[in-house]
Amino acid sequence: MTEPLYRLVYYSRNHISGDHGTFEAHVEDILGKSRVNNGRDGITGALLFNAGCFAQVLEGPLANVEAAFERIQQDDRHGDVSLLALDPIETRSFPNWAMGFVGTSDRDAERFAAVGTSSGFDPARLSGDQIHTLLRDLTIEEEAA
Repeated sequence: MTEPLYRLVYYSRNHISGDHGTFEAHVEDILGKSRVNNGRDGITGALLFNAGCFAQVLEGPLANVEAAFERIQQDDRHGDVSLLALDPIETRSFPNWAMGFVGTSDRDAERFAAVGTSSGFDPARLSGDQIHTLLRDLTIEEEAA
């Protein structure tokens, strides 16, 4: 029997300082380490960056998802880390993504316009379900592109 799956949704504030190149290097580092750790730990998910905030969905075995979240909380590049949801799930929404990422390109900025209009992309004003749905829809679009 396989371990039960859980979905964790959180948001945090960007605490990466410096110019655009420094920011991109830090995000690449976050993604690279996440993809290695998540592949090893059976975690899938997606990360969104927009307007100074990160929002992320992690899916996998409970202990592994909680350990990943603990690492994120200890990472100085994330501030005001807030858990929005931690729920059991039947199936993964991101089965092909050790860590998908959307959010820095001009194309992504256009796609997030409606989110910004409705919430100012303040993840504190979005529910875990809303962030999950947003990231799931964006990664489906990304896979189709």
